[in-house]
Amino acid sequence: MSERISREELVKIYNIEITFFDELVDSGLLNIQTENEIRYLMYEDLPSFERFANWHYDLEINLPGLEVIHDMLQKMEYLKRRNRELMNKLSAIGGEYEDV
Repeated sequence: MSERISREELVKIYNIEITFFDELVDSGLLNIQTENEIRYLMYEDLPSFERFANWHYDLEINLPGLEVIHDMLQKMEYLKRRNRELMNKLSAIGGEYEDV
C-alpha cells in the first residue's frame, strides 16, 4: 500500500482548518482514501494539497478561485503536451521531406 497521511495529522502539521481539507475533497480537488472512517491523503498528492493550502492561506484565494486556477493549469498542461505531440509529428514529416 502506498504511503498516506490522515486528515487529522495534516490539520496539525499544516495548521489548517479541517473544513478547508474537507472542502478540497468535496470539490474534487483532492482524492482521498477512507478506512475505518478515517480520511487519508496519499503522499503522492501532498504537493497538490500544499499548493492549494499556500494559495488559500498565503494568497487568500477562496475555494472557487482554487477550482478555476486548478482547471486552468490542467488545461495549460494538456495544451503543452498536445503542442509537443504536434511538433514531434511536424518534425517527423519535415524529416521525411528533407531526405527527398
